[in-house]
Formats: sequence, structure tokens, C-alpha cells
Amino acid sequence: MRVLLVGAGGVGSAVVRIAARRDFLDHMVVADYDPARAETAVAAVSNAEERDPRFSAVRIDAADREAVRQLLVDERCEVLLNATDPRFVMPLFHAAGDAGVTYLDMAMSLSVPHPARPHEMCGTKLGDEQFAHAEQWERAGRLALVGMGVEPGLSDVFARYAADHLFDTIDEIGVRDGADLTVDGYDFAPSFSIWTTIEECLNPPVVWDAERGWHTTAPFSEPEVFDFPEGIGPVECVNVEHEEVLLIPRWITARRVTFKYGLGQDFIDKLRTLHALGLDGTRPVTVPSDRGPALVSPRDVVAAVLPDPAGLGDRMHGRTCAGTWVTGSKGGRPREVYLYHVVDNDWSMREYGTQAVVWQTAVNPVVALELLAAGTWSGAGVLGPEAFDPRPFLGLLTDYGSPWAIREQGRGQEPIGKA
Repeated sequence: MRVLLVGAGGVGSAVVRIAARRDFLDHMVVADYDPARAETAVAAVSNAEERDPRFSAVRIDAADREAVRQLLVDERCEVLLNATDPRFVMPLFHAAGDAGVTYLDMAMSLSVPHPARPHEMCGTKLGDEQFAHAEQWERAGRLALVGMGVEPGLSDVFARYAADHLFDTIDEIGVRDGADLTVDGYDFAPSFSIWTTIEECLNPPVVWDAERGWHTTAPFSEPEVFDFPEGIGPVECVNVEHEEVLLIPRWITARRVTFKYGLGQDFIDKLRTLHALGLDGTRPVTVPSDRGPALVSPRDVVAAVLPDPAGLGDRMHGRTCAGTWVTGSKGGRPREVYLYHVVDNDWSMREYGTQAVVWQTAVNPVVALELLAAGTWSGAGVLGPEAFDPRPFLGLLTDYGSPWAIREQGRGQEPIGKA
């Protein structure tokens, strides 16, 4: 398989390190607006004597649809893997369609709040722009696998597994994300892209209800304490806008679908302050400088002054947990399970030189690429992870040295072989 990876930031660089250990890959072109980042990502999987010939680095502007299309053609790539932030989803999605190749991303096209009732009704939902082209992709016999990171991604695979193998009827599918990560030397150091974090946390969260359909609430609404496994413990989680709520109901029948994130009150307060000051905005503003007026996006300024999440691994301690909590019935009896995946930062740094949060995100698209390369997963149209058999994915994830587990109410943690 020949892959064009667009984006050589934290997640993209982790994708390179993970893919380098697998033999399904014929070649990966690592492309970034900053060519030094692409070169650094490739150098990380090469030794002093020899560069790994399966990887090359180029410069690309992810917003330039035609340039990306031409690069796909010139490099004879079969897949475009998008590891950029959501601003670039649509030009990359269209470039892959123009070139007739498979498209894969980890975050979907951006939402736009309802103009009059943003905390009650949906406006443009996450992924709406992509799903508008689903029929076109299906007619062309091409696949766009969307939302294939960890959340969305692995969390959706868990939902499919639960629906297929653990439940007869489902009341709620609730993705719950929490961690006990700390970062030495920083009072505020997000472990993931602050641009994306601001987008998903300050937008109105979406909830699915079988009777009401998709609707919205206020940011940080409906707080609950969720007890995370493997020693992480209780963490307060709140509603956050996320793709799973828009993906899962398309393929799985459930009365309710939610996403809640363990942010912590301090983090929430800082995000609210950024919003109050207008520093979460993306529209450029004019800023005086010694070289004359400059147009600057306030959110880009925030990202520039915070530490790069990819470089925090040496200062980070603890674990991150991504999982899907499901309630319903099996065989006429109530059932409640939490399917989850934990990554310890000490392990990911020792094994891959990559901090836990970006590694956990990056491993899932690589697993998906391997399944696509083998023909184990295939399809046409704009499809989420729920559209595929989850068993090969979960088995391969374990082969990557990163097992998953199930905790069942009243029975503790079950080994995956007994799920």
C-alpha cells in the first residue's frame, strides 16, 4: 500500500513511527506545510547509516486541493491519510475524491451552530459536508473512512462490537474519556491540539435521542462522575461536541448516544476565559507590529504560546483512557459494560518516543490501513468505523501490543477472550 500522510505534527509523527514497524506498507509520503516537520518525522524511523526507503518527506499546503491531488497522482498513492486539524478536512477529502483514492481521517468536517437556538437545535453538524457527498463516493466505488482515530474511531468500533456481540437491545451508548495525566512544569499544558480542543469544547455539544433525533445542549452540560479503570479512578465528565454522536446512530440502534470528556474544572474555567476574551476565535484580526499591521487568528495565537503537545512526553506522567459505556439488555436481563483502551505514558515514551494521547490517537488509523491493505475491510461511500466488522480491528490492535478490555458491572474486568 502507498499512502500520502498529510500532517506531520504530533499524531502524524506517531503514525510514521507505528507504521514503520508493520510490513503492509510499501511507501508513505509524509507531507506537511513545514518541510522540516516532515523531514523530522521521517528521520525518526531512520538510523544513522541508512534512511528507511519506505518513507519520504515533501512540503504541501493542505488547503491546496489541486496540489494535493497532483501529489497523490505523482506518488501513485492509493490512500490519503489526513492527520491535520479539521480546517483542512474538506480540501483533502475532495483531493482524494478527485484523484480516485481512498480517504481516511480522524476528525470530520466542522460544524456551524444553529443561528438562533444553538443550545437546543443543530445547525450544520460535524461531518455533514462529507456525508453530503456519500452518494458520489459510492457511485465511484471509492471509500472515505471518516472518524478513524481513537475518539472518534476506536470508540465507534467498541460500539459496533457491543451491538453485535454483547447486547440484544441498547439503551445508551456513551463515550467516556478520562485520564490522570500530569505535566511537570506547566500550569496549563493541553495534551492534544488546543485548536481542536477549543473547537470541540466550546461548540454546543450534540446528543442523540431516538425520539428527538440530534439536538444540542450548552457546553460542559450534564456533569457526571465516571469511575475509570486501571487506577485512574473517578473523574467528572461533561458533554462535549464529538463525532461519535453523529456517527453511531447512522449504523447502530440505540435510544441515546452521548460523548462526555473528563476535563476538570480548572481546564473548563480556562476555556471559558479564552471564550470571554474572544481568544477562541478563528477569524483573523488586525494586530499592529514593528513590520506593520498583521492579520492573526486569536486561536492560532493561543496555540503558538502554549507548549507543543507532541513535545510534552518527557514531562508527562500517568495514563489516558478512551472507552465506550453501553447499557441495555442481553437475554432479557439488564447489562452494563465499559469497553476501553488505556495507554500509559511511560510505556508509549519508552516504546515509541511518543506521548500517550497522540500515540493512542495514531495507532488506530494505522490498524485501519492494514485492514484495508489486506482487503479485510472494504466498502464504498462515506462510512464510519461502525460500518465494518469490529473483530479484525480489535484483534489487530492487540497484535500491535496495545490490548483493550471490558469491564462489566458486577463482574469486574473481563479478559477480551471472554467478551
